[in-house]
Amino acid sequence: MSNKKKKNLTPVQQEYHDFSKLREPKRPVLKNCLWAFFVGGSICLLGQVIQNFFLWHFNFNEKTAGNPTVAIMVLLAVLLTSFGVYDHIAQHAGAGTAVPVTGFANSMASAAIEHRTEGYVLGVGGKMFKLAGPVIVFGVVSAFVVALIKTLLGMAGVG
Repeated sequence: MSNKKKKNLTPVQQEYHDFSKLREPKRPVLKNCLWAFFVGGSICLLGQVIQNFFLWHFNFNEKTAGNPTVAIMVLLAVLLTSFGVYDHIAQHAGAGTAVPVTGFANSMASAAIEHRTEGYVLGVGGKMFKLAGPVIVFGVVSAFVVALIKTLLGMAGVG
């Protein structure tokens, strides 16, 4: 609570705030950070193993191996979400499961599963893209701005 809000508290409210603060369980921040680091790193390691599989066994190059790797990572995240496994992993790993591709796939699949009883169009489609919409818009707008800056720098002879 900020100091400004604390000043507006009555003495009884301040006493209760101090009382509740003393009894609040301490969060294991270091443990949570380590879990997030190792689980997120494991997800990235799995992605690298899949990419190397495509590089070695299907003669992809580094540019073209990324697309099927991302597709498989999304598929795995959606399957684990649908079986309820991804949520159990996320309970222990926290931010480690928010690795961009798998975390995004999990959030979209969770929304689709949760709202499937409302129908495919208004339930699954509408609710799934309620979360995905802002992410997609931000990605498109930021890509446009970066491309515009790169083009302007290229025209100026800098890039």
